[in-house]
Amino acid sequence: MLETILNLPVEKQIFYAVLAFSWTVYLWEAYLSYRQRRTYRSTTHVPQELGKIMDSETFEKSRLYQLDKSNFSFWSGLYSETEGTLILLLGGIPFLWDIAGSLAARFGFTPEHEITQSLVFLTLATLFSALTGLPWSLYNTFVIEEKHGFNQQTLGFFFKDAVKKFVVTQCILLPVTSLLLYIIKIGGDYFFIYAWLFTLAVSLVLVTIYADYIAPLFDKFTPLPEGELKTAIEDMAKSISFPLTKIYVVEGSKRSSHSNAYFYGFFKNKRIVLFDTLLEDYSPLNKAGESQPEETENDETVSESKTKPKNKKQGCNNQEILAVLGHELGHWKLGHTVKNIVISQMNSFLCFSLFAVLIGRKELFVAFGFTNTQPTLIGLMIIFQFIFSPYNELLSFCLTVLSRRFEFQADAFARSMGKASQLYSALIKLNKDNLGFPVADWLFSMWHYSHPPLLERLRALGSVKQD
Repeated sequence: MLETILNLPVEKQIFYAVLAFSWTVYLWEAYLSYRQRRTYRSTTHVPQELGKIMDSETFEKSRLYQLDKSNFSFWSGLYSETEGTLILLLGGIPFLWDIAGSLAARFGFTPEHEITQSLVFLTLATLFSALTGLPWSLYNTFVIEEKHGFNQQTLGFFFKDAVKKFVVTQCILLPVTSLLLYIIKIGGDYFFIYAWLFTLAVSLVLVTIYADYIAPLFDKFTPLPEGELKTAIEDMAKSISFPLTKIYVVEGSKRSSHSNAYFYGFFKNKRIVLFDTLLEDYSPLNKAGESQPEETENDETVSESKTKPKNKKQGCNNQEILAVLGHELGHWKLGHTVKNIVISQMNSFLCFSLFAVLIGRKELFVAFGFTNTQPTLIGLMIIFQFIFSPYNELLSFCLTVLSRRFEFQADAFARSMGKASQLYSALIKLNKDNLGFPVADWLFSMWHYSHPPLLERLRALGSVKQD
């Protein structure tokens, strides 16, 4: 078998190597998921060391939720892998490229207008991906998330949101892609440097404007009201010289009862965003019945039944929120954000440099059905998505390991601020609110958990819990 493959033309060897590696990765992921599902099925009682952390009812809810999510992930992953394989085997990529060329020709664009054809191709590809992924997204939202009490969306809101996301994505993706392709074409021998600098500038701009101009298109952001919590957050930021300018609360409860918090911005213009579901005294899900849901746009109103609290004690108190933010600010103080940006850009530069070496290899295009043309966009897709896939898998694992290390360091930073006890209780509450399962297979955890498992984090904090 191996000898037969080695006797094939090099383009066929490349094609079958890509398929083989793709399925190898899928089978590895399926094996890891199987190990974790076995843990979900076998761990039916609260382990003794968790006895004071989780009650049996919450433990069972989280077990069933994570088991449902894992089963869903298996089937959706199998579908995705099968779909991708069929697209490659049946020549779906060159077929779609030809359709894009035909559509562009109807508007007077000849094959020489490669960038125009590339944008049409990209639009068709993202539309196909959105449509084929829609049933899975619907099932995840309205069956799994609904079943376990997290979904807060109506069907009308879901579809409006999906259309809005698609339109906004195209408004960003198409101009950026057209400029990138243009830079590659006119950049000469050093185009990879200019392309890297362009993607760096785009990423910095998007990070800067996302929460101010893009995220508000989907969620309502309001300033955190004056009061004890805002004053305490500002005082904590000042104590470590964090250049905080604004604190927002995002209306996450309109979509889901999951909770989160993050900060963004560069230089002296940092902002903190808190999900309303994170705030015990602020979450609408804790106040159902006290007021009617706000009507914004016809179908976007969350139904009254969905405003009833799934967990009446959802969220954290003020001291626990400060502890959570102490952890997040620890990432900034310890330089984790900058380190991640540097790693990302070093990787981006390396990939563009290798792309410059490989883009002229005709056999790569022939392997994927492009015998008479070598479109730049297709080259980007083949090299970044397929040829680099082994490297991307290794990099992803290394970043997961690094992320876990950063999380422990951020916890230790919050602990150094005297927030150990509050962070300890906050982690337990957030795990309960999000139905996180605290028991994990060691291999699944090592490969997938970018955040350390709950027990490991609590053990690291436990020695100073009473500080």
